[in-house]
This record gives sequence, structure tokens and C-alpha cells, in this order.
Amino acid sequence: MTAPATPAYRRLSVEERRTQLLDAALGLFAHRAPEDVSLDDVAAAAGVSRPLVYRYFSGGKQQLYEDALRSAADELELCFTEPPVGPPTERLGRVLDRYLAFVDQHDTGFSALLRGGSVCETSRTTAIVDEVRRAAAGQILLHLGTDGTRGTDGTSGTDGTRGTDGTSGTDGAGGTDTHAPAVPGARLRMLVRTWIAAVESASLIWLDEEKRPPADELRDWLVDHLIALLVVTAATDEETAAAVGALVAYEHPDGPVGALARRVLPLVNAAAHLP
Repeated sequence: MTAPATPAYRRLSVEERRTQLLDAALGLFAHRAPEDVSLDDVAAAAGVSRPLVYRYFSGGKQQLYEDALRSAADELELCFTEPPVGPPTERLGRVLDRYLAFVDQHDTGFSALLRGGSVCETSRTTAIVDEVRRAAAGQILLHLGTDGTRGTDGTSGTDGTRGTDGTSGTDGAGGTDTHAPAVPGARLRMLVRTWIAAVESASLIWLDEEKRPPADELRDWLVDHLIALLVVTAATDEETAAAVGALVAYEHPDGPVGALARRVLPLVNAAAHLP
């Protein structure tokens, strides 16, 4: 009887080996605080020797951690990238589904990263985290400032913002916007950054509470939170009011905005007698 052939050994390329080591490190950092992971742990997880890890990461554990963090940050940034198609709150729900799945998969590492205080924390790691926050805020602002239905098909097309010359973001003739998107104002930027901070805090509390409530309930609550922030800010800020008007125009009656309005309306009516 012929013995089964032994699989031929294949030497990994430099990039393949580096990716292998980063993947091993990410798996460890996801569930242990950075200071609790050693190069020996990474080598064992990758099935290689400690000197080989040093060959690819001559800066030792700190370089490995920063490179692994950069890789995780790139993955997290992708969570916030969503095509501008469909009702804005549905897009936001898909973004949050991906984000919460990332948090779930990197629980301990995510907590250590956002809470800070790790011996591996440096200005470079802080800059990487801040970059993710800026990217997330930019994506949310993009969806708030885009109408999402007017383009080359000739349908509606205001982006809900003002053009750089102070005019509205539409050409007024039902065509495409001829102005560059305006830079979001201070109130709208603050609103989105406040919401991003709330999402981070809620994620950390969710992990502390053993991932309760279920992720889908947390997602819906965070969507409602952004809607509420938008409505409150719109009461005193014209730019936000325009963004809310554009958002509502693309929502379905049974979507998150309509559902929240129906739940909140009785409370508002109850306060109608107040001066």
C-alpha cells in the first residue's frame, strides 16, 4: 500500500510571512491586553521561532503591536465605508452591524485600546486611533450631507448642505449639484464627533456587561441616538435642519425615523401645555 504523499514545504515570501506574524499577533491582542502578550507568545501562535519574529519586527514587541494596530485600524475603517444608496438610517445600521461585529471579535484588545493606559501606548498608537475616529466621522458626515437620490437619473438631488458660495447645494433646476460640497459647520461636526464618542463608550459598556443587550438592540438604540441628536441640534442650527430634512425625505414610514417619531410623539404631546 502506497503511503500518502507528504505535502511539499513551501517557503513563504517576505510579505506572506509578515502577514502570518501580524495575524498571529492580532489574534492574541484581540483577547489579551498588549502588556500580557510576549514575542514568545506570538512566535508560538505562528509556529515559528522568536528570532524569526525579530527578523521581521526589529523594533520588538512595540513595533509588532503598532503594526498590528495599524492593520486592525484599517479593518475598522472599512466598517464605516458604505455606499450612499438607500435610506440613510439603513446605511447606518449596516455600518453599526460591522462595527459591533469587530468589537465582538476583538473584545479585550478593543477595550485596552480605547481605555488607554497600556504600557504599549505611545503618541503613534494614539494617532492611529484618532485617525479611525476622523475617518468614521467623515463617513457619517458624507451620508448626512448627501441627498442620495438625485444624480444622473434627474431625480431630486439636493445634498442638504450649502455650496461654497453660500448658495444651496442644488442647481435649482433638478439637475446635478454644480457646487463642491461645503465644509460641515461647527455644530454638525460637534454632533457627529459626540455621537462617535457615545458609540465608543456604549461599546465598552456593552463589553463590560457581557455583551448585553444583544447587538441588534444596541445597534437600533445607537441609530435612535443619532436621530435624536440631529433633531435637537436642528432646532437651533440651519445646516443640521437641512441635513435632517434631506434624511427624512429618503426614509421609509416603517423605518427607524418613523418608528422613533411614533414612540416620541406622545411624550411631546404631553408637554404641549408647557409655556
